[in-house]
Amino acid sequence: MAGTYTVQQGDHLSKITEVFGFSDYSTIWNHPKNADLRNLRQNPNVLFPGDSLFIPDHELRVESRSTDRKHTFIAKKPSLKLRLTLEDLYEKPIANAPCLLALGSDFRRVTTDGVGRIEQDIPSNVRAATLVIQDAQTPFDNTQFDIKIGDLNPVEEVSGQIARLNNLGYFAGDVNQPEDISSPSPEFKSAVEEFQCDHGLAVDGICGVKTQSKLKQTHGC
Repeated sequence: MAGTYTVQQGDHLSKITEVFGFSDYSTIWNHPKNADLRNLRQNPNVLFPGDSLFIPDHELRVESRSTDRKHTFIAKKPSLKLRLTLEDLYEKPIANAPCLLALGSDFRRVTTDGVGRIEQDIPSNVRAATLVIQDAQTPFDNTQFDIKIGDLNPVEEVSGQIARLNNLGYFAGDVNQPEDISSPSPEFKSAVEEFQCDHGLAVDGICGVKTQSKLKQTHGC
């Protein structure tokens, strides 16, 4: 039965789509009743706790085929990709580095490309991953990184700004204790100022629209 779902922390549309038994997230995302949310969030996999998402009814699809033959039907399901970019403290890519990626009980040997990127298809129900760099050529050899899949909040939210700044090495504070936007901490303000200085923005310590846009572009989402 059609209804409204309230987004929880850690939700992304691919996960929600599977929970409600749909094969393609666009069936939900492109529904007219989700137009306001699409305009607000733009990225279906970067939602915010409390967002309201309309879940439509399932529609029965009918295919006409002869009854005297055997037929095969293939349901095409969009894949969910995990994309990472590894850089050192000087923002140089950790290129061509062998790594171990753990997705629950699924362990994968992966290698960054020439610009430090890793891209992997992952199941939509995976909530967390662990990446271990295994390259003696980098100071980060045997460093473990814990990855929360679906936990990145939109850049318009302070918690989303903190997470992106932290991921980029600016140490903006605890993402689980978001700042009071009317009275930001010196730690958050300093991180914003440093990011603004590094990217040619007006340095005022305020994560406004222009800073948010640059932060989103630099972070990748």
